[in-house]
Amino acid sequence: MRALTYHGSYDVRVDTVPDPILQEPDDVVLKITATAICGSDLHLYRGKIPELKDGDILGHEFMGIVVDTGSGVTDLQKGDRVVVPFVIACGQCFFCERQLFSACETTNPDRGAIMNKKDIRSGAAFFGYTHLYGGVPGGQAEYVRVPKANVGPIKVPETLSDEKVLFLSDILPTGYQAVVNADIGPGSTVAIFGAGPVGLMTAACARMLGAETIFMVDHHPYRLEFARKTYDVFPINFDEVDPAEVIIENTSFRGVDAAIDAIGFEAKGSALETVMTNLKLEGSSGKALRQCIAAVRRGGTISVPGVYAGFIHGFLFGDAFEKGLTFRMGQTHVQRFLPELLEYIESGRLHPDIIITHRMPLAEAASAYRIFDKKEDDCRKVVLTP
Repeated sequence: MRALTYHGSYDVRVDTVPDPILQEPDDVVLKITATAICGSDLHLYRGKIPELKDGDILGHEFMGIVVDTGSGVTDLQKGDRVVVPFVIACGQCFFCERQLFSACETTNPDRGAIMNKKDIRSGAAFFGYTHLYGGVPGGQAEYVRVPKANVGPIKVPETLSDEKVLFLSDILPTGYQAVVNADIGPGSTVAIFGAGPVGLMTAACARMLGAETIFMVDHHPYRLEFARKTYDVFPINFDEVDPAEVIIENTSFRGVDAAIDAIGFEAKGSALETVMTNLKLEGSSGKALRQCIAAVRRGGTISVPGVYAGFIHGFLFGDAFEKGLTFRMGQTHVQRFLPELLEYIESGRLHPDIIITHRMPLAEAASAYRIFDKKEDDCRKVVLTP
């Protein structure tokens, strides 16, 4: 089959690789009908995540048709059309029983990105996301093996196109969990840092749940303008102003109820942070988190769906303590949210496909990565079809 494989920083290629086969009784093999490039795929593309090996198949946002099933598969059969969560969870462990699916302690033989040396169990494996998270081949391919198929994949009705449901695999539940973690409801004020795909899905969910005022912080004018027109946000370009100052001035000098960091560790930081990161003296930029701490009101919440790894200097923990802030963060418990989000799509309350700008064949995936990474042609989101 053909699949998008990694060969070093900024070097991805569509290669011919062996077809996937069933390995466990609860596996299925999926024929991919649509897959997408996620913002967190760009961390891999740029060589920012360790334990990614030459030839690894990328991609964790995908859907398709079941073409083969293991003997232990009970919930799916050949011909079913499904969307697959990027999180691989067993459904039975201590954490899965608590619907904390991204903390599943049985699917990842690797350590994850945690740096402490304590003997803590790993969290869940992810599709296409390095050998920190199981080294499981991803779905930017013609076919993919899906482990734990009785727990993850959700069947979708034929009445909904691939594009309407594809983002159930990651960015829609990630945005939704970020909003739920931030306790957003009718009348809330929220600042979202990052107007990429996750930030836009976060804005969509915040608006759906009744947020009164949404500030959106980014430095790409085309993304801010789209968010303003589509989700009625208050756009703020951080190249032009200090976002936290603008937010505070427009919230009676209190700050917002919640701030959501949808950027993560590659946030555009200071020159010092850039040097320290390049020297491996710092794991992540703290710029977005410092802005969140400054922009949120006393007693407010900071929700972090953006990916972080390692350590951060200048965290301003004292400010967070004085303001009595709550932090909620982590990888998305995708399976928990799929049924309700599918209902929101079916009822017309959510339209995740509206953010798509580029539709390209899998054969052109390397070009698609470059376009998405460089923000060429006002690119917001790319969907690939084998």
